[in-house]
Amino acid sequence: MKTIEIEIEMMKYFGIRENLIVPNVWWGIEGLDHECDLVRLTQANYATEIEIKVSKADLLKDKEKLHGHRSKYFKYLYFAVPEKLQDIALKEIPEHAGLFVVKRQYKTNNEFLWNDVVKIKKAKSKGYYIQWTSIQRQKLAELAAMRILGLKQNILKLKNEKK
Repeated sequence: MKTIEIEIEMMKYFGIRENLIVPNVWWGIEGLDHECDLVRLTQANYATEIEIKVSKADLLKDKEKLHGHRSKYFKYLYFAVPEKLQDIALKEIPEHAGLFVVKRQYKTNNEFLWNDVVKIKKAKSKGYYIQWTSIQRQKLAELAAMRILGLKQNILKLKNEKK
């Protein structure tokens, strides 16, 4: 399973109509000191960081990050992993972090149908978090719009390469 598949499933799970959800946030939000695989900002302006891991090595290496996912900008921290990493993730993620597992669903003939997102562990509020300002929310929305431009350019490039 690839990172982009988990991103898509998590965005669908949280609901893009109810939340502002932006992948790969690493600049543009003043004071945010680390890259976030996925940021979910609720209508009440509280944020959740979703850290996506698709390999055991990447999951284990996360402990080496100096920032330790400690940021006043996030009320909750979740990890999202493919089903095969569930057991190791439960042992390795921080105590306060929650865990989502993305499970593939197949027909009896092994034909892929869809992915299911299952919340395995609920995150605990970190206790030290802030509500985002309207300016920060606007900046996050601008970052989302920038991602759309890049994606559309890549789609056009792929279409032109197929011709």
